[in-house]
Amino acid sequence: MNASTPLDTGVAARREGLLRATLAWPPLRRTLKWVRHAPERALHTGRRRAALRQLRERGLPASVLFLCQGNICRSPYAAGAFLRALPDLPRARVKVSSAGFIGPDRPAPAEALAAARARGIDLSAHRSSLLSRERVDATALVVVMTPEQARAVIRGFDREPADVVVLGDLDPEPIETRSISDPWGRRTDAYIRSYERIDRCIRELARALSDHRFT
Repeated sequence: MNASTPLDTGVAARREGLLRATLAWPPLRRTLKWVRHAPERALHTGRRRAALRQLRERGLPASVLFLCQGNICRSPYAAGAFLRALPDLPRARVKVSSAGFIGPDRPAPAEALAAARARGIDLSAHRSSLLSRERVDATALVVVMTPEQARAVIRGFDREPADVVVLGDLDPEPIETRSISDPWGRRTDAYIRSYERIDRCIRELARALSDHRFT
């Protein structure tokens, strides 16, 4: 076996540096991102139609659980936005809650409070709670922020796929990804973008679940 020479090592390092620089080039990064998400964009219209049809056929559930990773940013905001979007009578008939996979009893971060407040949702009293089998079993409809969370609920808690909705599938606008972006640890503008998308999807969810008899 031949030992690497300093020249060989230097050439390899330069090649690696060039590759990293190329991949970091903004136009290439945008192109790679576009290609990576092409399947989700192509399937979105069909997924959206199927999800809305299934929700309309279900009608207003007795309970809805909004779920995200830590229950401090996305799911508590989605729960508040859903209650606000429902007409008065359906709102009185459905139990709405939120939970997460990790970290109980935590407040929403300051950036989430500010972004939510600007959109008319008060998260100041919210404290995160953990997902449990008892909560999943007692919930008619689970709304998640990512496909991975949907699989975790379906496989880990033995729920039917029809009982779990990926919120991003309801987006009326073209998408880059099914997942609702997690803004945790980022600046306020990331929360604003995430909450804007949640609001779009929540309006579709509330409209689909609100039977015409209630409006």
